[in-house]
Amino acid sequence: MEGRFPGRILPYALLFPSIAVIAVFLLVPAVEALRLSFFEVSPFTGHGTFVGLANFGELVSSEIYRHSLKVTLLFAVGVVALGLAGSLAVAVLASLRLPGFGVYRAVLLWPYALSPAVAGTIWALLFDPSTGPVTVLLRAVTGLSPNWMMDGTYALAVTVVAATWKMLGFNIVFFLAGLQAVPQELREAAQVDGAGAVRVFWRITFPILSPVTFFLFVMNSLYAFFEVFGLIDVMTQGGPGGATEILVYRLYQDAFISARWGIASAQSILLFVMVGVLTLLQFRLAGRRVVYA
Repeated sequence: MEGRFPGRILPYALLFPSIAVIAVFLLVPAVEALRLSFFEVSPFTGHGTFVGLANFGELVSSEIYRHSLKVTLLFAVGVVALGLAGSLAVAVLASLRLPGFGVYRAVLLWPYALSPAVAGTIWALLFDPSTGPVTVLLRAVTGLSPNWMMDGTYALAVTVVAATWKMLGFNIVFFLAGLQAVPQELREAAQVDGAGAVRVFWRITFPILSPVTFFLFVMNSLYAFFEVFGLIDVMTQGGPGGATEILVYRLYQDAFISARWGIASAQSILLFVMVGVLTLLQFRLAGRRVVYA
């Protein structure tokens, strides 16, 4: 028997708080950002002068902006590749039914519960050029003492690892759920036919995991573009020499440091469009390889 609301107003009344929150915190700022992207706004008076597409033209021709785009793409590729490969390997180990692994699985989840600022602080302390445990260990084992605050390549690598670690728990939860959905009968049948563990994984387990893998591929891409500002701000502030200045941090610099609100708004629109196109390409290309049971 289907239940019905006792009136026509009640459903809309229940939806109104959610719609109001979306409108106030998402739609209105998005429309305002789109409007400001066509203006050059004075930081002193707040008045804007209409400049059309000049802000977008300046960004496209800006060497600094193109550098930030390159850094963002490298950062995103590193986070997605390392995050998916690492979390899948850890999830496979965590799925083993061994004594004490319940606690092990619980510990794996806690990095995702940390705020980006806290995660950034932890990794900044670990890689401190003078007293960081990782730096001390590298110095003792290899004799090398790399300074990630001065070396751009090393800084980008460290931030990629930190961002990957932050997302590890999220990925593992979904991979564990996917692994539990793999029919044990298929694995046993393949083993009876003489297939080894590696062959069973690539021929049976991984294809069944493809929907989960594709979902995490999209989510990790969005995370790398949008959700690492706090981590970058705490660890490197975009340095050294812009080596870790991803697009979202470039946007912050122009909006809140340089007070170039028109340029910053144009950047937000371009970032939204780029991520939208990237997501669409992921669905059109990678989505074809997904096997749904």
